[in-house]
Amino acid sequence: MELVCVDKDLGAVRLRDHLGTDLSYPFIWLRDNCPSAYHPDTKERTFDLLSVEMDREPEAVRTDGDTLIVEWPDHTSQFSMNWLSEHRPGVPVADPADLPAVPWRGDLGSSNIPRAKAQDVLHDDGALKDWLEATRRYGLSIVEGLEDDPEAGMAVARRVGFLRETNFGTTFQVKSKPNPNNLAYTADALPLHTDLPNQELPPGFQFLHCLANAAEGGGSIFADGVAISEDLCREDPEAFHLLSTVSIPFRFHDEAYDIRRRQFVITTREDGQVSEVCYNAHIAGTFDLPAEQMRGYYRAYRAFMAKTRDPRYVLSLTLSGGQMVVFDNRRVLHGREAFDPNTGRRHLHGCYVDRGEFESRLRVLARR
Repeated sequence: MELVCVDKDLGAVRLRDHLGTDLSYPFIWLRDNCPSAYHPDTKERTFDLLSVEMDREPEAVRTDGDTLIVEWPDHTSQFSMNWLSEHRPGVPVADPADLPAVPWRGDLGSSNIPRAKAQDVLHDDGALKDWLEATRRYGLSIVEGLEDDPEAGMAVARRVGFLRETNFGTTFQVKSKPNPNNLAYTADALPLHTDLPNQELPPGFQFLHCLANAAEGGGSIFADGVAISEDLCREDPEAFHLLSTVSIPFRFHDEAYDIRRRQFVITTREDGQVSEVCYNAHIAGTFDLPAEQMRGYYRAYRAFMAKTRDPRYVLSLTLSGGQMVVFDNRRVLHGREAFDPNTGRRHLHGCYVDRGEFESRLRVLARR
C-alpha cells in the first residue's frame, strides 16, 4: 500500500495497493477508527464520535515504512498498512465463519453427509474446527461413537457453545409420551419443518443424540432449505419474492405459554443469498394478509410446501444408538416417518446452540 494523495474534494485519503488499485479512506472513517479509539484491554470502542466535527480534515498525511500517519489538529493517528488493506471501505472484513453454503438435494445420500468421531471433536481442536466448517457448509453432519449416556451428546454441543434454553427446556427428550404438547412427542409422522419459528430468534443448530431407535419406522428425513429456495427463485421468481418479503405469523401455545412471532419463510442477505428458512406448517398462525394478497401468497406458500414433499430434495437416514445428527435449524428442514412405539424404543436427546455461538467458536479456532 502506498500513499497517492489527500483528496479534500472527496474528503478522503487515497492509497494504492500492490495491484495498482486506488482505494479511498474517508477522513471521518479514519478518525473514527484510529487505533487509540479502542480500549487496550477490552478492544471496545471508547472514542466519542460526536467529539469531532463531521467535516474534520487532517493537517498532514504521510507514510513511515508500513505505517500511515494522519495528523489531526488535536491528535495523531497511526495505521498499519496491512490493517488498512484488510479493512477496505466497501469490502466486508474476512470472516472465517462466513463459509459459503453447499446446496444439496436428496441425491447427496446418507453416506455423503459429513461425519466426525465424538472423541476427536471433544479432544482435538483441529478435528473440532474441521467438523464445524463442514457442518456450516452443508448445514448437516453426523457425530458418531457417542457413549450410551444422555449427556454425551450435550457434551459435544457444549464444545461449541452455550446451550439455548426454550420453553421446552435446555435439553429435550424426543420420544412418544402421554399428553404431548408438541407433535415431536408423539409417534406420528412429522413432515419437514424448522423448529420454533414462533420464537423471536428461532434456534440455530440442533443436536439430536440417538439413544435408541429399535421401533419399526421412525426414519429421519432432511431437506436443504437453501437448495429448495434457490430452485424456487429460478423456477418461480414471484413466489420467491413473496416468501422473502411478506411475513406470516407463527404461534405456539399450551397451558403455560403463548409465544408468537412473524417471520419471512425465506430470508436473504444484502447480496441476495438465502440466509435463513422458517417453515413449520403445524404452528403457522392464521394468515392475516390483505385479502387481495392472500391468493398470490397461498400460491407461493404451496409452491414451497410442494418442494418439501418432492423426493428429489428429501434425504432419508436411520440413526443408530451412539449417533448424533447436527443441523442448522434455520436452513435445514427436518422431520421423521411415523413409528410404532409397541415394536421397540425410539429415544433422541436434543438441544440447541445458537448460530452466534457456533460461528464464534469457528472464529476462535481459526485464530489458532
